[in-house]
Amino acid sequence: MLYHWYEISHAALGPARAAADSCRLFLKNPFNPLSHTTIGKSAAAACEVFERTTRRYGKPFFEIFETKVNHNVVPVYEEVVWEKPFCRLIRFRRDFSTCPELEKRHKSRVLLVAPMSGHYATLLRGTVRDLLPMHDVYITDWIDARMVPSKEGQFDLSSYIDYIVELMELFQGDVHVIGVCQPSVPIISAVTSMEIEQNPFVPHSMILMGGPIDTRINQTAVNTLAEAKGIEWFERNVITNVPWPSPGHGRKVYPGFLQLTGFMTMNLDRHVSAHKDLFWHLVQGDGDSADKHRDFYDEYLAVMDLTAEFYLQTVETVFISHDLPKGRMTYRNQIIDLSKIKRVALMTIEGEKDDISGVGQCAAAQDLCTGLPATKKHHYEQPGVGHYGIFNGSRFRSEIAPRMTDFIKTHHSKSKPAGPELKPIETIDYTKNVTKIDGSELKKYN
Repeated sequence: MLYHWYEISHAALGPARAAADSCRLFLKNPFNPLSHTTIGKSAAAACEVFERTTRRYGKPFFEIFETKVNHNVVPVYEEVVWEKPFCRLIRFRRDFSTCPELEKRHKSRVLLVAPMSGHYATLLRGTVRDLLPMHDVYITDWIDARMVPSKEGQFDLSSYIDYIVELMELFQGDVHVIGVCQPSVPIISAVTSMEIEQNPFVPHSMILMGGPIDTRINQTAVNTLAEAKGIEWFERNVITNVPWPSPGHGRKVYPGFLQLTGFMTMNLDRHVSAHKDLFWHLVQGDGDSADKHRDFYDEYLAVMDLTAEFYLQTVETVFISHDLPKGRMTYRNQIIDLSKIKRVALMTIEGEKDDISGVGQCAAAQDLCTGLPATKKHHYEQPGVGHYGIFNGSRFRSEIAPRMTDFIKTHHSKSKPAGPELKPIETIDYTKNVTKIDGSELKKYN
């Protein structure tokens, strides 16, 4: 019933939201004398703040149209090259037609596995943008569970690992895998399973960024909450069914709006202050500051549902039982023994001020992978950044990304043949593939 009440509340606010948006447009019209008065500006600002805080935010766009390679501007096109019910693989294809000599020097493929933790893959837009000049970048575009019909079946942690294994086989091993936060556990599990089975298509290397490999180390509020509540509490209190008329109606999910509520309440004062600042920026005509607020919250407030089985299994396995570091995690009746990893180089990255995955939780993979020689292991801790700064922002661009590129170059196996060229299923066209719901842009395929 919780999800149904949320939908009813959102629908009930629809007329007020539409009226507020109309009022805002009326009061901001330069031909309206009120638009030049403090009262008019204040009323327009209040209408915008109300509309933005009550709307449903659709899936954002990547909107990466070009990159710069060796001072040459290269066009970028988004292509869907692989698709399953719960995920699509997007390639950011760089068009080297005007400078073909550059393609050979910047051809290493990177599979960026986005976290399935409530936000869309566009959260890694900056990561993609900063890796593009040196690499052929692919990203997992996870699908909102409420948009996946129930007939497609369940999707749990083992299903997630299945997808990772299938993707690495798709590249025939000619790829470097990067996991940001949550995917670290399924990625290292997938690689371990492939090593146990002597699968020839293991990746060249894997880079784990701020991942919860061993959450017993430097526990954060996220870790202690999971342990204190227990899995039964989560199943009783945060799992609900998707209501009609969503395509996935009836499916059990952990709703995105609950995840967002948790995010917001952790720093509620900061979010309230940010919206108060937005009001004053609008009144004062500070467009740049208002645009920065819009850009951040358009991304932050856009959330997706997770399947109940995936969420509960992840919470229990990673945050409560700590099965991976204890050597008890299984995948398809196979024990995930990290000592079996021998061919895949490992890099771990952490942020000094990370309050989501404590310092040392991701680095634990270095000690657990006992089968890897020291020459194939590298750890880096970035001073002065939190969780978000590990994969985005100026520190990532100037200090972390170059280290990742050096690691990839060092561990790119020349003995492996080049993987196949992946043909596009669809080229994403922003001018055609867009619809609008509640004033927010949503792609038709989602």
